[in-house]
Amino acid sequence: MSTISAPGTDARSAEVPDYPMPRAAGCPFDPPPDLYTLQAQAPISRVRLWDGSTPWLVTRYEDIRTLLGDPRISSDSTHPHYPQQSPASSQRRRQSRSFITMDDPEHARLRRMVTATFSIKHVEALRPAIQKIVDGLVDDMLAGPKPVDLVQAFALPVPSLVICRLLGVPYADHGFFQANSRMLIKRTTTPADARAATQRLIDYLDRLIGDKLAHPADDLLSTLAARVRAGELSRREAADMGILLLIAGHETTANMIALGTLTLLQHPDQLARVRESDDPKVIASAVEELLRYLNIVHSGRRRVALEDIGIGGVTIRAGDGVVLANDIGNRDPAGFPDPDRLDIARNPRHHVAFGFGVHQCLGQPLARVELQVVYGTLYRRIPTLRLAVDLDEIPFKHDGLVYGVYELPITW
Repeated sequence: MSTISAPGTDARSAEVPDYPMPRAAGCPFDPPPDLYTLQAQAPISRVRLWDGSTPWLVTRYEDIRTLLGDPRISSDSTHPHYPQQSPASSQRRRQSRSFITMDDPEHARLRRMVTATFSIKHVEALRPAIQKIVDGLVDDMLAGPKPVDLVQAFALPVPSLVICRLLGVPYADHGFFQANSRMLIKRTTTPADARAATQRLIDYLDRLIGDKLAHPADDLLSTLAARVRAGELSRREAADMGILLLIAGHETTANMIALGTLTLLQHPDQLARVRESDDPKVIASAVEELLRYLNIVHSGRRRVALEDIGIGGVTIRAGDGVVLANDIGNRDPAGFPDPDRLDIARNPRHHVAFGFGVHQCLGQPLARVELQVVYGTLYRRIPTLRLAVDLDEIPFKHDGLVYGVYELPITW
């Protein structure tokens, strides 16, 4: 459907557009055109999801920030009107529920148990180890055949090696957890397949927690196991937290590495500035701009209203689902001048790629350091890096909850 509901229109008596919306042909880096239209004409309006529900879609930057910081907005995925992302995500949250889909005080109780591991101080201490991982993978690419798929050779291994080290997960199992997590973040996955993949991950993390109870080490799963032993955390809660951190710890960053590289290759002037700079501030600014420009979570932040909320001339009623479209929010000209232009000097630290408020991404310090090391190393060490195929031959993840590319053939 293409009809746009006017603000305040009851979606039950009017046609509404389906969400997520298709991208324009030839514009793989930009949000769908209909989102630009909504942002300009009906910034808070109803959309229709896969299950027929009609939550509010919020598309303006300030409205998104306001609602993400509003305590009357709930992250509780068990609420009957919570806007589920897909049949697979709906099934997964019935089996394995993490603190990101809970409200305080349970959200705060569980989140506090892992906050120290993802603190800026702790993550910065990991920078030399991350640099060693990145350099080693670049060495392997330079010594191997070309062209090479950057996704498999570099973009996936970097964050997978890091999160495995941090959690205490054997990297030898990366094929297993990557295959199952990939199934859970595809919109086309059936509930039955999602149920099976979730159970495999639950069983896997539960076994690891059991190993850490018997043989603790210096890693996050051992820390969680100690909480289990102390009676502060159930074994199932520990396994659920492990699933969240394992999936989030590699999928999002891997997609940002590959898609960010492709984006820079399409903007050679910006790539040159990254490649030729040895200033950490320039690299950090490039990371923030790529996070804003690409914003790979294109399914929106999902919430449900607990009370009536008046915003932008619309009343969101208690019980209404809400989808906060951070991809188009980060392209709002009111928040970012000339938002469709990639400018690594912009340094837009106020973007909402990591969300906002009490539920903003726990792992953002780790993601930032990983991306800074990658973007500051890859193009400097392979200065002639280029695509090995035409742009229209690259398979984009149009079917995913996390946007990116399935393959990125490169050469030099």
